[in-house]
Amino acid sequence: MYTGAIYMDSFKLLSTNWRTAYGGKYTVTLIHGDGVGPELMQHVKAAIRCVRAPIDFEDIPLSSNVANDEMFERAVTAVKRNGIALKGNISSQNTTRSLNVLLRTRLNLYANVIRCKTNPVVPTRHSDIDIIVIRENTEGEYSSLEHESVPGVVESLKIITRAKSLKIARFAFEVAKHDGRKKVTAVHKANIMKLSDGLFIECCREVAAEYPDIKFDTMIVDNTCMQLVNRPTQFDVMVMPNLYGNIVANVCAGLVGGSGFVAGSNYGDHYAIFEQGTRNTGMGIAGKNIANPSGMLFAAANMLKYLGLKEHCSAIKNAVLTTIEKHKLKTPDIGGTATTTEFIECVLKEIVQMTPPTGFDYQMHRPTHGFQYRDID
Repeated sequence: MYTGAIYMDSFKLLSTNWRTAYGGKYTVTLIHGDGVGPELMQHVKAAIRCVRAPIDFEDIPLSSNVANDEMFERAVTAVKRNGIALKGNISSQNTTRSLNVLLRTRLNLYANVIRCKTNPVVPTRHSDIDIIVIRENTEGEYSSLEHESVPGVVESLKIITRAKSLKIARFAFEVAKHDGRKKVTAVHKANIMKLSDGLFIECCREVAAEYPDIKFDTMIVDNTCMQLVNRPTQFDVMVMPNLYGNIVANVCAGLVGGSGFVAGSNYGDHYAIFEQGTRNTGMGIAGKNIANPSGMLFAAANMLKYLGLKEHCSAIKNAVLTTIEKHKLKTPDIGGTATTTEFIECVLKEIVQMTPPTGFDYQMHRPTHGFQYRDID
């Protein structure tokens, strides 16, 4: 938590009013989640305030400890009303079903996207990685259709549909087209799951035929994981069903700095939710003041860009990178010893330095429902 004394000394500009166009602000749903989620949300609020973004937050303290139907429905309604949300991950240990999955299915957030790009501020084994991982977000093994047919025998249904496979494949190719990418790789296990993954690959090939300027190939998921750690630069845009996406996204995040350094986003036809790239709660480090806030700050910056606030977005991202590169502050997960508080205070000072006293010029836009194939950071 930030005290008035800290702000009074270092961030005097925070006491002045935000500059707003036509008196308007965007309202963003803020879902706290579990683990380090609530504390990271406080850092996000401070960063949004420092950069003078025209944002009001509607706080929804949904977590595994506050997982009743009323709170969940409140969260769903808030996202539908505002069209956009920033979210901490929700643990599934106290719930019968994953609330993360339920949110995505209820809001039909069919596409999960993370961009994993190496950055010189965080040394990694491989350089020049720039991969966009696109994951079908609502079916596959995460359809939550499982039952115990007889004692000791559990059947779990993997659902792959032609409609959703075509949709996520077209999404991937549109991202590749509008981002100037050269290749799309579809990841699968169709050599074993010939009907389900076979259908997915068939749909990807069908869509690929509509984009002759983009190279298309396929790769079996186990070989994909080996190739990622051996020669990741061969990949450009990757598209895959739900479970494989979970695995591949975590491998890619690990290649470029880990779960605390990567942002993710979820898109549907009407709503968008931004979060860390890997869905970890950080329960083991909650309250220890060692969590890396970079991934959540990057997610918040991507949210601002989605709303058309590109300069606000850049200020936050550049402040994080400057903190690491110029001030040599790193949290333990990326090889440093800085506490979360030390890191975030430096970030906020940098944001203030990068933000004009009157704020950035902007025009209020109506929130754009659904992903419009903008650049993904």
